[in-house]
Amino acid sequence: MQYRQLGNTGLRVSEIGMGCEGFFEEDNEMAAKLFDAAEQSGVNYFDLYSPDPELRKAVGKALRGRREKFVIQAHLCSIWKDGQYLRSRDLTEVQEAFGDLLRFLEVDAIDVGMIHYCDSLDDWDTIIRNGILDYAESLKQSGKIRHIGLSSHNPVVARRAVETGKVEVLMFSVNPCYDLQPPDEDVEKIWADEAYARPLLNMDPDREKLYERCEELGVGITVMKAFGGGDLLDASLSPAGVALTPAQCIGYALSRPAAATVCCGAHSVEQLRQCVAYEELPAKERDFAEALASFPTISWYGHCMYCGHCLPCLQHIDIAAVTKFYNLTRAAGSVPETVREHYKALEHHAGDCVQCGACEKRCPFGVAIRENMKRALRTFGY
Repeated sequence: MQYRQLGNTGLRVSEIGMGCEGFFEEDNEMAAKLFDAAEQSGVNYFDLYSPDPELRKAVGKALRGRREKFVIQAHLCSIWKDGQYLRSRDLTEVQEAFGDLLRFLEVDAIDVGMIHYCDSLDDWDTIIRNGILDYAESLKQSGKIRHIGLSSHNPVVARRAVETGKVEVLMFSVNPCYDLQPPDEDVEKIWADEAYARPLLNMDPDREKLYERCEELGVGITVMKAFGGGDLLDASLSPAGVALTPAQCIGYALSRPAAATVCCGAHSVEQLRQCVAYEELPAKERDFAEALASFPTISWYGHCMYCGHCLPCLQHIDIAAVTKFYNLTRAAGSVPETVREHYKALEHHAGDCVQCGACEKRCPFGVAIRENMKRALRTFGY
């Protein structure tokens, strides 16, 4: 298992994490089986959005004796009322639900307290106005949560939140189809059939800006919906009209700036193992670029996907890294110190490019790599 830094939190998290969808299986008995498999395979991160008391108790039982082996991401504002799940912005309800969360999980604190499911700017204003964000900060100060997070499907809302400097972790829906869709307060639209009925060209600029902004600010992204609820794995359901493999979806998500872990919603031990197998697959099977380039009505022409097909470089330049750092400067409108230092740490730089063009011949997306190297040279000076 490979591990990544979760933004600036100081947490090292497994590239493959667990969503909680499968914990429900077999009357919540699947939770223990999945945690056993996770521990054996090195998975150390999981998300728990469900407020179902019985499910939380099952997870608490599964964590006994091994709490320190897992990084817990659990949600504020997800409550259980009248026997069903609700999202609440009522501070009293949120406080009571969090107390229940700690009690059912049998823990004193969680690692990431995720403000649950905010997809509109009005809702974000409500979170602030109703004291939810202040409450999250008080929980952090008291040590009951270690870091504040937010889950969202809307890049404009997510960016507003991370730019406050108070949100340290973002849970966001990341896959090569959703990334084409413009921001909308109605989450249903990003997977609606009609959204893919017309030819689509390149990543939505608000989504791209969000990922780059998170990278710049040190906000770690935990990925949800990498498989589009399973639709991307089935050609008859995939918005792209072709099926992707789990490894291709995971590879795509992990290639986005700031992405740290993909929370896979495995419904069985076998499904979790299929996701974990990503780590040992040969590069060809993890490669998503050729599949994306073949989508019938979708094109990323001219857009660097950080896929690495441009390599090997005769000058040993990590072209994707140079391009990513250059793109971060464009997003920031300056050269942030962290980006400058990361660029400096590269073994070879844009100034080493001899403009041979071999990289452009290999790029599946027709990126003007030589021009990008010239721009990076002008930006960084070497």
